[in-house]
Amino acid sequence: MPHIRIANDLPGIRGLMTDRPDTAAPLNAIADTLLRGDSPLTRGERELIAAYVSELNATRFCADTHGAAAAAQLDGGIDLVKAVQHDADTAPLTPLLRALLRIAAEIQAQAAPVRDETVAAARAEGATDTHIHDTVLIAAAFCMYNRYVSGLATVLPTEPGYYEEAGRRITAHGYAAAV
Repeated sequence: MPHIRIANDLPGIRGLMTDRPDTAAPLNAIADTLLRGDSPLTRGERELIAAYVSELNATRFCADTHGAAAAAQLDGGIDLVKAVQHDADTAPLTPLLRALLRIAAEIQAQAAPVRDETVAAARAEGATDTHIHDTVLIAAAFCMYNRYVSGLATVLPTEPGYYEEAGRRITAHGYAAAV
């Protein structure tokens, strides 16, 4: 049961944003910029970073929503997403994406500088400053989104197929027009 009264039946962050459109607009704009704006990372790769961080934070709503959006945009689909969420070190990823997920995991674990060795390993796989910047910012933002959703004890969807539909909606329309 949510810690606050939510005047709609929408699960997760969608319920919160519907109740508070004043905060929803900037939060959705951030998500849209990070996950759909200009980046050397594909939209699917950025959604995968969001899903991975959300999995590490045990925020089921975000892990499954962004996992579905990643699956809709990546070769390997949901099997790849599940493999990453289970163990990113053994999932069938490019060495660059694996190295970037290690950076994301360090951001999720603590508010401290990413270890020099982790950044050097990513650079050795071809990471540019923009790859590293975008990965750190996505991971940091999703720690905030996850804490928003989990901290208020939002409900999970009960409808079968909810996450797949959310993934299709996000892929087609993004976040700025969401809610």
